[in-house]
Amino acid sequence: MWIDSEEALRALYGPAGEASLTKEVPFLTPEYRALVESSPFCVLATSGPEGLDATPRGDPPGFLRVLDERTLLIPDRRGNNRIDSLLNIVRDPRVALLILVPGVAETLRINGRGRITTDPALLQPAAMDGRVPVTGLVIAVESVYFQCAKALVRARLWDPAAQRDRSELPTPGQMLKGARAGFDAEAYDKALPARLAATLY
Repeated sequence: MWIDSEEALRALYGPAGEASLTKEVPFLTPEYRALVESSPFCVLATSGPEGLDATPRGDPPGFLRVLDERTLLIPDRRGNNRIDSLLNIVRDPRVALLILVPGVAETLRINGRGRITTDPALLQPAAMDGRVPVTGLVIAVESVYFQCAKALVRARLWDPAAQRDRSELPTPGQMLKGARAGFDAEAYDKALPARLAATLY
């Protein structure tokens, strides 16, 4: 049976708990800021005419710079130049972040509106290995709240015993070959470590 109305959906669930509503605020509290500044990783979600995009962003803790309680800056590091998220943002500024801290089961969710900047005063402090990012994403915060630990506990995300051996899964080269017959997966995988090290920043 398909659920295709808000009323039908709400009938399946009870009312939201008081804490789940209390935790949402339109700014970064000191407690939420502590999570942001401790995080080395987030997922950035955007929307554009071609559809939705969710992409990882990571760096040493502090890369999510809190400019003030309602403003964040994320440097855009070197990548594959698809710039899917950035293209979305220039056409639809709505963004969402899912912020993770290793070892912490709660996650932080931030919704807001993004703008892309090339301001050297904002980007210079984000330099790594002498490389200043070409752009940065400035996010005007509209909503912040933490997500309870249940999902990460169920997933055993931080449990070392739950980690998979990388050799059990397809390599990047094999995944590319699966998308394009004849692709030289072996050569790609062999060159990958050196390429990653050379293009990290």
